[in-house]
Amino acid sequence: MLPKCYEIDAMQAHEVAVLRVWAASEGWNPGLHDLQIVWDIAPESFVALRHGSDLVGGGSILNYSGQFGFMGLFIMREDHRSQGLGTTLWHWRRDTLLSRLSPGASIAMDGVVDMVPFYQRGGFEPAYQVFRYQGVAKGVTSQNIERVQQSDVDDLLLYDQPVSRIPRANFLRRWIAQPGGFAVCHRTDGVFTGYGAARPCDTGFKVGPLFADTPEIARGIAQALMAEFEGQQVQVDVPEPNDAGLELVEAFGFKKVFGCTRLYLGAALPLPLQRIFSVTSLEFG
Repeated sequence: MLPKCYEIDAMQAHEVAVLRVWAASEGWNPGLHDLQIVWDIAPESFVALRHGSDLVGGGSILNYSGQFGFMGLFIMREDHRSQGLGTTLWHWRRDTLLSRLSPGASIAMDGVVDMVPFYQRGGFEPAYQVFRYQGVAKGVTSQNIERVQQSDVDDLLLYDQPVSRIPRANFLRRWIAQPGGFAVCHRTDGVFTGYGAARPCDTGFKVGPLFADTPEIARGIAQALMAEFEGQQVQVDVPEPNDAGLELVEAFGFKKVFGCTRLYLGAALPLPLQRIFSVTSLEFG
């Protein structure tokens, strides 16, 4: 139960912009267009906690066609923390997302390590770590890497699905074509064998997703992306089980700056982590 004058409801467009500012102030360095992309395709994904008309907390609960859910962007305004309000908001988000999913569908989240015991009490179980690496972009172009064109998108979506394991065509079409972003792909004998995207953030760029069949292909994709923003800060979120991915970013001279834990409520997705060299988004899956 919430105290008097508090309510949880759907977020309004202007409040999504506030949530993005909060995310930036927490040091998450969100993509400039990440939240807007999700708002455009699924505005019901954003949840607000208000005191009167004042936004004091929020988060996202993205529903992938009823088959999979993702919780992210859980933030309380600093002056409303440690009062139990965040706990109520978090459980409301979990239960509401479950009600929107098909029976047996799982929910995932990438949570800060200190909060893992709280999430476990809410039914989530940790699966693995994800590490954010940061450095300065140094890229080269390659004749084997091409910019993704509109004619490539259907092939890209076919490649993505068995790697991401979620139905996200509507989301991904917008993600790879966002303003200021880049997407490239690699083919072997005309067949897709990897792709990657980079997007502008408050500071520099983030690479994600970066999916590839081999570390060598992943390297070429990463270098081709970085050639587009040479000399700027770049961040890459690598699943810890992908040893080759960790070796790749360290070979680029990037440093580990952040870690979080992938958790699941329900069955963990059987992801081919050796092909995931950077996750798409810690906020949206």
